[in-house]
Amino acid sequence: MLNKRADKLELLRIAEAVALEKSIDKELIISSMEIGIAKAAKSKFGQENEIKVLIDRDSGNIEIFRKLIITENPENSNTEIKLEDAVNLSDSNKGKSVGDEILQPLPSFDFGRIAAQIAKQVISSNVRDAERDRQFNEFIDKKDSILSGIVKRLEFGNVIVDLGRTEAIIQKSELIPREIIKAGDRVKAYCFDVRREQRGQQIFLSRAHPKFMEKLFIQEVPEIYDGLIEIKSSSRDPGSRAKICVKAVDTSLDPVGACVGMRGSRVQAVVNELQGEKIDIVNWSEDPAILVSNALSPADVIRVNVDTERKKLDVILTEENLSKAIGRRGQNVRLATKLLNYEINIMTDQEDSEKRQIEFKEKTENFVKNLELDETLGQLLVAEGFSTIDDIKDSSTENLLKIEGIEEDTAKALIERAKEFYERDQEDISKRIKELGLEESLINLKGMTPGMLVTLGEKKILTLENFADLASDELTGGYDIVRGSKVKIEGYLEDFALSKEEADNLIMSAREIAYKD
Repeated sequence: MLNKRADKLELLRIAEAVALEKSIDKELIISSMEIGIAKAAKSKFGQENEIKVLIDRDSGNIEIFRKLIITENPENSNTEIKLEDAVNLSDSNKGKSVGDEILQPLPSFDFGRIAAQIAKQVISSNVRDAERDRQFNEFIDKKDSILSGIVKRLEFGNVIVDLGRTEAIIQKSELIPREIIKAGDRVKAYCFDVRREQRGQQIFLSRAHPKFMEKLFIQEVPEIYDGLIEIKSSSRDPGSRAKICVKAVDTSLDPVGACVGMRGSRVQAVVNELQGEKIDIVNWSEDPAILVSNALSPADVIRVNVDTERKKLDVILTEENLSKAIGRRGQNVRLATKLLNYEINIMTDQEDSEKRQIEFKEKTENFVKNLELDETLGQLLVAEGFSTIDDIKDSSTENLLKIEGIEEDTAKALIERAKEFYERDQEDISKRIKELGLEESLINLKGMTPGMLVTLGEKKILTLENFADLASDELTGGYDIVRGSKVKIEGYLEDFALSKEEADNLIMSAREIAYKD
């Protein structure tokens, strides 16, 4: 450690060498030395003193001072001084007044072993902190990009990657399944997070993230890099299959052809990096029906029923195309669902026809039973687009008169009956909710309707915690593939036509309230 006999210029050379080696500012190194020497000086002159150290940036000369506050009646000689005593110390203090701070020069001293160790620890700690800050600031800018490095070691299935000046981690869950990586291999991965932690920044990489595939396409396809083709979305089943949706900003370009490349060279380069993952390149369309038809290729779609409000798509196709659309273990439709952010229901033409007939019959029976109508009038209302009694309640006489065969008296009576039924129904529902014993916090959950509450109560879901523990599929229902066959799964709230997004929002709201502590 430095002492008063040390070459003063050597101090500056050390600071410069450390700054160069660690890629941090030389001024920060010298400031750290000042703090370290000041802490060591406290062990010499007393811990109650406020010590300030100044190192001359040109000569390396070290000056040590004690900070003192000018007071009228000093009580502590280590921290306070009279005005006249301050003036006697130095002519530079003549302009000072009570309350000002002055610096009292202290004699230089030989660092003892303990003092030297203290100074060394402070300097080392500050240099480490500065190095961490430098590395964090350097790599935070590389978030959302592909990084390349050498595999340093494997720890419990996780891969530690040497990026040169620091290390990164690819966690086991972020690796491509069945991929073999060994120490010494060069790997590429997507940087999805950089966190500042106690022991330094932590850089998280992924080879399984959909963005990794997107960034590889940006590297391989100049038209994407130049902004002539836009990547709209992507989805992956890492190591098996993926889909990427592209749109031509320059309409003269074929986006799919550009991504495939001459003889498949561009897409093959991405496939090779992803360990043979099969990639479907999908042409974007503003029309969800066209887009889902492209996304479910090679299946031929007959037609698509689109519900944009609930973000649901009923895709109708022939029996022969059913297995192609669903894919092995439902993979094709699952990837298409993530790609479009729509709930996709695959069905045959016969299933669609049967579904429509059942819905038509159920709606008609609802009108006939609860509004005391004859079957013909009930069918007429359904055929004209009235699905629920609420639709009739909220309609106007003028709208109902547009339906051929409905007179003014009938229209008014229909609306009146619908309103009466609604009031009775609300009373019955409120009574039923009380009988079922639902918890108040579940009843008050935003977005929950009385009808939903009754249905949940009948399924013995009575508390907010019960509801929070559900998955969205348990609410909305859906289809699963069991032994190669499509099997319908009933959802608790399926009759309320909840979208997956609405179900997710309800469950997340319940979890935030139930588990906020």
